[in-house]
Amino acid sequence: MADSAEPRYNRVLLKLSGEALAGARGFGIEPEVVDRLTDEIKAIAAMGVRLGVVIGGGNIVRGAMASRKGMDRVQADYMGMLATVINALAVQDLLERKGVETRVMTAIRMNEMAEPYIRRRAMRHMELGRVVLFAGGTGNPYFSTDTAAVLRAIEMESEVVIKATKVEGVFTADPATDPTAEFLPNVSFHEVMTRELAVMDAAAVSLCKENGLPIIVLNLEDRGTVEAAIRGKRIGTLVS
Repeated sequence: MADSAEPRYNRVLLKLSGEALAGARGFGIEPEVVDRLTDEIKAIAAMGVRLGVVIGGGNIVRGAMASRKGMDRVQADYMGMLATVINALAVQDLLERKGVETRVMTAIRMNEMAEPYIRRRAMRHMELGRVVLFAGGTGNPYFSTDTAAVLRAIEMESEVVIKATKVEGVFTADPATDPTAEFLPNVSFHEVMTRELAVMDAAAVSLCKENGLPIIVLNLEDRGTVEAAIRGKRIGTLVS
C-alpha cells in the first residue's frame, strides 16, 4: 500500500512488550532496538495519527514471575510498574532527539520526571499531536500492562489497539515450540477466551470485547508493519 494512503485508524494505542526493547540480549535496553522502534513511532506520528503507547517492563522485572519465585506479589508488581517508567523515559529521550514531541504520564505520581495521568490532560496532549507514553500500568497490583493498554485505549477513545510482538500474529499454539501451530488471520474475542489463545490476558480481552475495541497482533521486528496496519493493510491477526 502506498505511503500516501490515508490512515484507516486515526486514534491508536500501541502496546509494546518490555522484552522488545532488550533485543537479542533479552534483558535491559538495547540502544539499536530503541532507535529502530522510535523511527517507527516517528513515522506514525508524522501521519497525523493520535498515538498513545504503553510499554511493558519485562526487560527489567516481571512482577508475576518474581512473585512465583517467592516475592510478595504486591511488592513485585510495584517493581514492574517502575520498570515501565524506566522504559518510557528511554523511549521519550530518543523520540525527542528525533524531533517528536512527547509526554510521559504515570499512573503513580513521580512529578520530578513525568506528569501524573489525568485523562483530559492526556487527551489534550494527543490533540496537540504529542505522542503520549503511558507508564506505571494501571497504578494497581495484579493488573498487567495489557490491561493498562486497553484501559488507556478506551479512555483515549482509540479506534484500535495494536499489540506488537515477536511473532506474526495469533497462532493456535506457540509456533516456537509446536511446528503444527496454525496462523489465524482473524479470530473473535469469544474464540480467544474459550480457546485461551495467547493474545492478551483475559481481563484485557474482556474489556476489548465489552467496548467493541479491535486488537491487531503483529510482528514488530518487520519494519513498517505498524504503519502499514494503521493505513489499513491486512497484517498480522485481527481480533474483533
